[in-house]
Amino acid sequence: MLYKQCFGTFFNIGVTMDYIPSEIEKKWQKTWDKNKTFKASEEPSGKKYYCLEMFPYPSGKLHMGHVRNYSIGDIISRYKRMRGYNVLHPIGWDSFGLPAENAAIKHGVHPAGWTWKNIEEMRRQLKTLGLSYDWDREIATCHPDYYRWEQLFFIKMFDKGLVYKKSSTVNWCADCNTVLANEQVVDGKCWRCSNVVTSKELEQWFFRITEYAQELLDGCEKLTGWPERVTTMQKNWIGRSTGVEVRFPVDGTKDGFIEIYTTRPDTIFGVTFMSIAPEHPMVRELCKGKKQEKEVLEFVQRMRRTSKIERTAEGGVKEGVFTGAYAINPLNNEKVPVYVANFVLLDYGTGAVMAVPAHDTRDFDFAKKYSIPVKRVIYKDSPDEPLEQAYTEPGTMINSGNFNNMNSDNAIDAISDFIESNALGKKTVNYRLKDWGISRQRYWGCPIPVIYCDKCGIVTVPEEKLPVLLPEDARLEVIGDNPLSKIESFVNTKCHKCGGNAKRETETMDTFVESSWYYARYACPDDNVNGLDKKRTDYWLPVDQYIGGIEHAVMHLLYVRFFHKVLRDLGYLSGNEPAQNLLTQGMVVKDGFKMSKSKGNTVDPDYIIDRYGSDTARLFSLFAAPPERDLDWNDKGVEGCYRFLSRVWRFVDANRDILNKKYPPVKGNEHKLRDLRSLAYKTLEKVTADIEVFHFNTAVAAMMELTNEIYRVETASLGDTEKAVLCEVTELLMLMLAPYSPHICSELWELLEKGRDISCALWPEVIREAIIEDTVTVVVQVNGKLRSKLVVGIDTDEQAIRELAFNDANVRKFTANSQVKKVIYVKNRLLNIVV
Repeated sequence: MLYKQCFGTFFNIGVTMDYIPSEIEKKWQKTWDKNKTFKASEEPSGKKYYCLEMFPYPSGKLHMGHVRNYSIGDIISRYKRMRGYNVLHPIGWDSFGLPAENAAIKHGVHPAGWTWKNIEEMRRQLKTLGLSYDWDREIATCHPDYYRWEQLFFIKMFDKGLVYKKSSTVNWCADCNTVLANEQVVDGKCWRCSNVVTSKELEQWFFRITEYAQELLDGCEKLTGWPERVTTMQKNWIGRSTGVEVRFPVDGTKDGFIEIYTTRPDTIFGVTFMSIAPEHPMVRELCKGKKQEKEVLEFVQRMRRTSKIERTAEGGVKEGVFTGAYAINPLNNEKVPVYVANFVLLDYGTGAVMAVPAHDTRDFDFAKKYSIPVKRVIYKDSPDEPLEQAYTEPGTMINSGNFNNMNSDNAIDAISDFIESNALGKKTVNYRLKDWGISRQRYWGCPIPVIYCDKCGIVTVPEEKLPVLLPEDARLEVIGDNPLSKIESFVNTKCHKCGGNAKRETETMDTFVESSWYYARYACPDDNVNGLDKKRTDYWLPVDQYIGGIEHAVMHLLYVRFFHKVLRDLGYLSGNEPAQNLLTQGMVVKDGFKMSKSKGNTVDPDYIIDRYGSDTARLFSLFAAPPERDLDWNDKGVEGCYRFLSRVWRFVDANRDILNKKYPPVKGNEHKLRDLRSLAYKTLEKVTADIEVFHFNTAVAAMMELTNEIYRVETASLGDTEKAVLCEVTELLMLMLAPYSPHICSELWELLEKGRDISCALWPEVIREAIIEDTVTVVVQVNGKLRSKLVVGIDTDEQAIRELAFNDANVRKFTANSQVKKVIYVKNRLLNIVV
């Protein structure tokens, strides 16, 4: 029995039933699971809606941040289903990754066992929330059925030239003992563990994301459904700039030169030294045999132990060392010293910089520190004004040969043309974005489908040999140690071309690769032919609403856009973007900090659900703050949401004898509850509009207000028409509340014998005739011509309207000094003044 009976009188019923969320919610979760209520329909004539929250990493336990994220997606999905859409609302697990490996080592278990156990627990928790997922589409990225296709995509990309391997200076996290992509370094620290990141020289696999840099940049303008903050961050990260590449010959050499890239060719006559990156391949050659050689090489080694982020940090120490070599400025033939400088990076531009201290703040500070001359080539008002700091604004050219007296903005194009026409360099476009390094020196990830053969070199694994399985007999004993290289049965293999002995790649892919295409796999998770069924992906994609955190702006959200374009060009997908709309939800905050295990301020959803029910947990997470803002955890707020649901329950339960009867449709507004009915449809209008724009909190407030008005009804004195209205209004409330708190609404719907589950009901339509407007617009005419409009309360007294009209400034223009012959008034519509 789902209810406990308690005795006492409530309204006009002698026996009521308590609201017991735990029993009700278990019942409906089993019903939905058994009936596959939320299984996505692919009926081709139906309108589709694909709602997707960023899938979770199976860390072991949900927290209230998860509850909020998934509740947002669920209300959208349930609402769209009630609007008649074929809704795809899937869930899965981003289940490869470093935390599983480290936890497995710490607890002496295998990462697979740890991961699958956590998935089982988190799946249980998600189901207790009553989320409308199509569980038949559940995926886990650590399963071979998933990553075999990722390996195939890698091979296809390799064949297309979008994958390559090279030696590179990489970001290195010693704590995680692995490489990090540039996007994974935040303020000089590892995005995962916050350890300081250093530099290291390694051979790495790269995805050629720069091949799509311009398309990624141009696409930002078309992502009108994404927050401007996200697209701005991506534009800045891609960092397109136009400039010129110029070759500075190295003094004393026949053909040696240092190539630089600059966006300020107007300052090239002001170069007084050159700066090159410590990793630049010319460093050893430049200092070889010179007295500075030892100092230079020691400096280079020290820089290799320092992260790129630390070296280039705003306000950081700028230091360098003279190589003993000189370069020749090709525009004025001046000889300038070449320095190795910590702030120059090999992977930005050419790895060398022409230094103009008079017009660059960083170069100015460096020149002052090392007593290097400063040469002004642009001035504002007078060429003789003192130069106490770098002048970086436009001005008039000086000390620049034939370009003297020219405006510096105009000189940019003029000097660029001169450089190119005289074969001193070329105009070019540069990007801050660098290729995506995907090699990870860890075990728990997708194996890279490559072997190394002494005869054939690098060979990709044939498609029929996929997947390359991650061996289950790996022994993980030390954090940071990659066991794959020690498993002979995995490493040693045969070359697929010549049949000779070969060795497998022992590094695994960055786990961001898995999350770069999972949204497409949801459209066809059972496809075992190509991995992606184009007919089905064409139906479901793009994602209509994507939901996740702003912290993924230049990591996952950039990678997923890149991968979509690659899969499009490989023939797997259509369209140019993975998601049409993006909502970046705020964090859940408690005691002034983001909820996290490290802060010790998490709230266990199981505790909230056990005490108040998942309907309350969901409702609070949607009511406490707009979704894009941070939510401050408040125990009293949770209790308030529980009390609200209890009030809804009690009213419906107490008035079942009225609410479960059939009544003729209500017609007209000539009844005692016309104001309540009007409010109900106004509330429906507002809730509908609010859900469409994700103003979930204000929609809940409106439903609470409607509930208060329902409670004012004296049910004992109602006639049949008023009972029909009360029934109509209560049904509207349950239908509006259902996407927020579906269990209680499903139970009450069934209790009142309203037919099939409310989760399958259609969203109600606003009956405009039921809405009683509080105000009307009265048109004011003078001699039949429109002169003003008055917004007044309905049925306002005619005399009051006359006074407002004659005091209206525009009406007075046409009535002043004129004799009023007649005033014609049509109630609530028109006032015509005849003069």
